[in-house]
Amino acid sequence: MSDRKIRIAVLQFAHETVSFLPNETKLDDFIYPGSPAKGEALLRSDPRNYMGGFVKAAREFSEVELVGIESPLWPKTGTGSGWITQEAYRTFVGRMIAGLKAEGPFDGVYLSLHGAMAVRDVPRPEADLARQVREVVGRGAFIAATFDLHGNEDEAFLAQADMAFTVKYFPHYDGYLQGERAARMLVRAIRGDYKPAHKTIKIPVISPTVLQWTGARPWMDLVQRALVWEAREVDVYINIFFGFPFADVPDVGMTVHVLTNDKPELADQVARDLAGTIWRLREALLQSTKLHSIAEGVALAKQAVADGNTPVVLADHSDRSGSATWLLREIVAQDLANTLIATIADAKATASLKAAGAKAGDAFDMAVGGLVDESAGAPVWVQGTIMAAVEGHGQFWICVRFGRNNVLILSTYLVQIMEPFSLKALGLDIAAFDVMAIKSRVHFRRGFDDNGFAKTILLVEPEQPFLGTTRLDKLPYRNVDLAKFYPYGNPAFSV
Repeated sequence: MSDRKIRIAVLQFAHETVSFLPNETKLDDFIYPGSPAKGEALLRSDPRNYMGGFVKAAREFSEVELVGIESPLWPKTGTGSGWITQEAYRTFVGRMIAGLKAEGPFDGVYLSLHGAMAVRDVPRPEADLARQVREVVGRGAFIAATFDLHGNEDEAFLAQADMAFTVKYFPHYDGYLQGERAARMLVRAIRGDYKPAHKTIKIPVISPTVLQWTGARPWMDLVQRALVWEAREVDVYINIFFGFPFADVPDVGMTVHVLTNDKPELADQVARDLAGTIWRLREALLQSTKLHSIAEGVALAKQAVADGNTPVVLADHSDRSGSATWLLREIVAQDLANTLIATIADAKATASLKAAGAKAGDAFDMAVGGLVDESAGAPVWVQGTIMAAVEGHGQFWICVRFGRNNVLILSTYLVQIMEPFSLKALGLDIAAFDVMAIKSRVHFRRGFDDNGFAKTILLVEPEQPFLGTTRLDKLPYRNVDLAKFYPYGNPAFSV
């Protein structure tokens, strides 16, 4: 095939849906400057992640032609929104399918996905998208996808697609690498050099994402086991989906995908080995992370400051709306000083401040946060002085100095602060703070922990089992029977 172009269609539809949030993810949430995107705009939309790796590696082959089909980028609400509406899903999938028909034929298709997208009345949206793509391109074309390891996937996706490549680390360091892998393997398959044979096994283990840090055992052991198999066997590729329990969908829980080059028996052997490893480690997996109540965490932070073990990170892993004020309220109650709170999401407050022309030096005297749902708590009144008012990345940011050298950052939507020094863009001196109170599960470890920045790390959650809780049995599931999963039931499982 080297004497003609290899035509590959590129599409994206990704979201990590927290289906217990009351605010739906609507059509308009995917529409903003730059989204949807097509052509080169889509291909250049995420240069440091899956898309960037895929495009870079695919264009190393002179005969490859990439065609960016109109696709939505991440919604402007980020991960702080609930069920994707039928209108949003059908509209964008309809445009993608129309684009495939208009621009075809294609030898291959790349799908940049997440895996934890939840759509009203579409039980497995990624598999449904792959099915519709397959109906257009036919069985003669190859379909490859990249996923977040928090995907909720089972055998349904690979019943339609040929290959999947999932990040192995949490925080997700290897998205670009998996994009490169997807491109090279897709080209190999199109050339006839790789004949995908795969095996999928679901393991009845469900866990909250805060426990899934791969920087420590035993989650690290799963990564290493997968890497060992990939090193031992030529052309073996392994995905371990840790799962995303905050999407109320039927394919939650842990999954192993194994891909081989026309060796189904080997795929079965490796998948069974990894599934058995996960099952043997199931108890340790769920006991890997120490969590504190918010009151206890703030008290421990205060003691760490007194002992000189700073900077301290207080990470509220459970806040899924971004508007929760529980940690802010306790910081005020225990009179912490030199503390940065980043961030409290409050769309109404930021909109009113923007409309009023808020600027550095203005007095600040208003209630912030809370109210969007029960998990957000009540607003907290803050009096202080505005240090900065900045518009960027689709949000309006307000920095307020209050109390004993404390700074509160207001944002429009949920923000996970992953790198402390990224806040310099708001004019903040990071070294001035003893404590940094953030909203993050594990992603923050890339900038606060893995590099040795923070001397003390405290993961906290409210005493109430709100929607981001580790106590999954308190969530109002409708599509998931927790009794079929460890540790909430006694499921039978054998490999």
